[in-house]
Amino acid sequence: MKLTDDEKAMLDGEHGLTVQKAMELQVRYGTALGAERFVNITNALGGYQLESVADWPCDKSIPSVFAQLGLDSDEIVPAPCAKVPFYYNQAYMDPKYYPIWNRNKTDYDRFMEHEEFMTGTGMNLIYSCTPYLCGNLPAKGEHLAWMESSAIVYANSVLGARTNTEGCESAYSAMLTGKTPYWGYHMPENRFGDHLVVVETDIETEEDWGLLGYYVGCMVQERIPVLRIEPKNLTSDKLKHFGAAAASGGGVEMYHIPGVTPEAYDEATAFGPNKPINTFKFGKEEKRWTYEKLNVTGKSTDVDFIVLGCPHYSVNQLWQVFNKMKGKKVKDGIEFWVFVPRQIQFLAERSGILQPLLAAGVKVMSDGCPCMGRCRPEGTNVVATDSAKQAHYLPNMTGLQTLYGSLDECINAAVTGKWEGRLK
Repeated sequence: MKLTDDEKAMLDGEHGLTVQKAMELQVRYGTALGAERFVNITNALGGYQLESVADWPCDKSIPSVFAQLGLDSDEIVPAPCAKVPFYYNQAYMDPKYYPIWNRNKTDYDRFMEHEEFMTGTGMNLIYSCTPYLCGNLPAKGEHLAWMESSAIVYANSVLGARTNTEGCESAYSAMLTGKTPYWGYHMPENRFGDHLVVVETDIETEEDWGLLGYYVGCMVQERIPVLRIEPKNLTSDKLKHFGAAAASGGGVEMYHIPGVTPEAYDEATAFGPNKPINTFKFGKEEKRWTYEKLNVTGKSTDVDFIVLGCPHYSVNQLWQVFNKMKGKKVKDGIEFWVFVPRQIQFLAERSGILQPLLAAGVKVMSDGCPCMGRCRPEGTNVVATDSAKQAHYLPNMTGLQTLYGSLDECINAAVTGKWEGRLK
């Protein structure tokens, strides 16, 4: 790789051991990718995921964990100091609810010790997969170093920012150097569409967008789809659901919707010099196939666990839950969890919707999700969710039977204990 003078200085240790280790890793990383140079970034998103104290490596000290999992270094380094803003991705539990996450006091203490280690280093402890709901809203053309599949596809597609899928080591290294290898989606020539998806059925609800996204991901895998669609009542939350589902069904990191996403004024602009490699249609038959695929593990209709908020809910979505739960109570024996960023949780409290939800039996949580925490509340067997991403991951990660449907169907299951969902 061709290094600038400031990059050479970092590699030579002129900015300290921590930065040197970060630059060493990035040079190895960029070389493996075939990148010829670095590009400056404005912020990074990442964080290593650990399920409990038993998973902490090395001598289990916080600095050694950061060195090994954050920088791939066996040598313990001084505490990090971010060169560009860093946003910490999801954690492995909500510490306020650690007992029902099947965690113990030792896990809680280690969580808080780790948080103290990161405080004041330049890391923003949002513990969320939706940084754009927490003040990190990059503009079109900004270069980032983000991990977390739903955040990456949102940044590239909805915001027009530029990032590849990073790992925790490359994200931390980018935080310390302000650099990332110039390759992949950082390069404008790699951001054109290469598959066409013709949507032949109405797509209106968040459930519909989740089904469409999961189908698109299954079909195109890691390529860039262009959707021929006339969106109805489109919102950012629906695009959030679509992208998360597409990144789970396949590995989609970017898509175009002509007239909607910022780099696709029309279909021709979306494809640029490319011609579609394949053309897929999404009609009623494909919608049915996707619905059945997402519900394949849901053999029982006796629901005892409800999960909403993957990706983390916006305040508008939490208001929907509040309005639909008015006058209702969660049935005894059922766990009903809704995930939001801490900032949204605080806003909900100030806006007068948090306490009524808690009183109705809804646990409004932050910091993680059942997939990232590998969490299965004691005694639960069947989970209902409005997230195609959770429906994809939960069966394998937790062993739970999983049912996918609409918000209304999930709330009905929370109140009655029965799943009455069906494809509309």
